[in-house]
Amino acid sequence: MGADFALSGEQSRRILRLYHLYRLVIGITLVLLVSSDLHTDLLEITHPSLFRNGSLLYLAINALLIVTVRRPKHLPQIFSLALIDVILLSGLFYAGGGAASGIGNLLIVAVAISNILLRGRIGLLIAAIAAIGMIYLTFYLSLSRPAATAQYVQVGAFGALCFAAALFVQGLTRRLQASENLAEQRAADVANLEALNALILQRMRTGILVLDEVHRVLLANQGANHLLGHADLTGKILDPRCPELIKRMQQWSHNPSLRPASLQAAHDGRVLQPSFIALQRGEHKHTLIFLDDISQIAQQAQQLKLASLGRLTAGIAHEIRNPLGAISHAAQLLQESEDLEGADLRLAQIIQDHSRRMNLVIENVLQLSRRRQAEPQLLDLKYWLHRFASEFRNSAKANQMLHIETTPGSIQTRMDPHQLTQVLSNLVENGMRYSAQKHKNGQVWLRLFRDPDSELPVLEVFDDGPGVVEEQLHHLFEPFYTTENKGTGLGLYISRELCESNQARLDYKLREGGGSCLRITFAYPRKLS
Repeated sequence: MGADFALSGEQSRRILRLYHLYRLVIGITLVLLVSSDLHTDLLEITHPSLFRNGSLLYLAINALLIVTVRRPKHLPQIFSLALIDVILLSGLFYAGGGAASGIGNLLIVAVAISNILLRGRIGLLIAAIAAIGMIYLTFYLSLSRPAATAQYVQVGAFGALCFAAALFVQGLTRRLQASENLAEQRAADVANLEALNALILQRMRTGILVLDEVHRVLLANQGANHLLGHADLTGKILDPRCPELIKRMQQWSHNPSLRPASLQAAHDGRVLQPSFIALQRGEHKHTLIFLDDISQIAQQAQQLKLASLGRLTAGIAHEIRNPLGAISHAAQLLQESEDLEGADLRLAQIIQDHSRRMNLVIENVLQLSRRRQAEPQLLDLKYWLHRFASEFRNSAKANQMLHIETTPGSIQTRMDPHQLTQVLSNLVENGMRYSAQKHKNGQVWLRLFRDPDSELPVLEVFDDGPGVVEEQLHHLFEPFYTTENKGTGLGLYISRELCESNQARLDYKLREGGGSCLRITFAYPRKLS
């Protein structure tokens, strides 16, 4: 019939419930009228008994329809409901004496309500049935009561009002439906944007936190949880979990113009740069915190620094090594002279030794500046460590011993194996040298395990030598700093730089009972960016 009925929205269900309630109220009102005999005073009833029985039937049928037709899903159900209502009211219209009974007004209201639920021509069909019914029943009524012929004009107006109400309500409903569809579309768009924003927020590498006045975390994305080393910070007080960040926030609150100092993550040693923004939400003051991992920026700056150092050393190496080679060669010739006395031979040996040391420094600086880009690979550290120990033992001296201790299970990371070999060789050789200073034999222990807090792979290299005094700890990884006369001071510096280029970290750890412990904390075995 060209109708487009759809009872899927909550608004349509509410209209149907109101339609049920309206018909129930009308039925109860009519029953009360006929029960109290007020209808004889208010209305000119042509057939009192028929009107009484019709009112009772109208109430009973509508009560039954309310129980049985709660959630109609098809057009014929709504059409049948409206048709029954119009037929029953038309019967009451006839029993009440036609237009004078006032039932025609109820028919107009019934047609209007039914056209909210019935669209198009099928809604106009209900209006046509109501208008034809009133006109036909008025004609039938005029056969027995000639005075009813005066009601034709009024009944015709009722019929016209039925069509007018149907057309008006349908037009109004179409506009409301269009507005509802537009609102639903906008709501869906907003929900999609909100979901997209939430996804972007969670996937951002920058950590984002929102704190209230008591430093309770209201919002924490995955980046913030990962950078601070916690599974989920939402709803928790941040003070005991990251006191350094709270300290930076308090410093910022006292002087917002100052840039907050960076802090180091406790679980993996990353360097984090916080920034703070005040949020005013009504009477509540919140703080928005951004956390940026500047470790990668530091690595890029280190690469630029090494490139500059490479250009500098490449320019001066030729000018230094040529005279240095001449000095070394002259000292060697002096040592071979038979006329040189013992004191002069000693001086020539000193010249030769320091020439070699200067040449070693130049070689290390050139190696540092020409260092190739790291090519991380997925390594099984336990297998790799046993293979390294086997190769080292084959070339080690008789008084050098290397011990290995590993925990059960597979331990993996991503690192350049050649650079890891260079780092570990340097650390083991340093440990052997310092151990031999205190004992007859040099011993180094390698201990591989997972950190219990961060689950990161850790390799410790420790010896039983004299250790490092507290005054030297702050300078341990500085370039050209050494405590030995024959050292260059670049070994630990190069080792740390190689570790950081692979997103690992090299630290010195105090060892109980004496000796030194150098600890390498590796990254997770994910692909490095």
